[in-house]
Amino acid sequence: MSAVRVKTARGKGGWSTSIRFMTTSNVVSSARSASPLGTLTVIPWSSEPSADSAGTPFLMAYSLGDGRDGPEAGQQAMRTALESMGLSVGDRLFDLDKDAGITASLLVEGGSAVLNLPFLKVQCPVPDEWQEAARERGQVYLICSVRPWPEAVPGQPVDEARLRAFVSDEEMLKDSAHVLMPVRRLQG
Repeated sequence: MSAVRVKTARGKGGWSTSIRFMTTSNVVSSARSASPLGTLTVIPWSSEPSADSAGTPFLMAYSLGDGRDGPEAGQQAMRTALESMGLSVGDRLFDLDKDAGITASLLVEGGSAVLNLPFLKVQCPVPDEWQEAARERGQVYLICSVRPWPEAVPGQPVDEARLRAFVSDEEMLKDSAHVLMPVRRLQG
């Protein structure tokens, strides 16, 4: 899997994004017939490194919108799942180092990011550059999109233009939970 490099920032003019490489999304859960969430997927990317920084690592969790009750019910199920863990959608950036009471963890080790949320658990392969950025920053920016992304099928490459279009879409960003997750490592 190759790295996706994206710089996503929110300023006065909205969100801006720049991407260099493509990546492959990773399936979290394909039990779509049993869940209104459908197939959950996670995709990693990182912002452009600079002379003094390895960049910002991102993870995005989203559904393909193929849940048992259709995409609209899946969107509501995702919103409910996020709100039940104490997150809100679109109105703020949560920092798990400061915001207590939110059950979530992220372990980064051996080329993988292990994301653990109440409604999903996934081990996602990440490129070396992403892992280096996560170690240097000590946190990862997680976006949990309420909006489904059926075009980004697990195991298939996601090219720069498609990723940029999705992650810089103002409506998608408003319909997402935004979380800074501290990076945990195995002690050894």
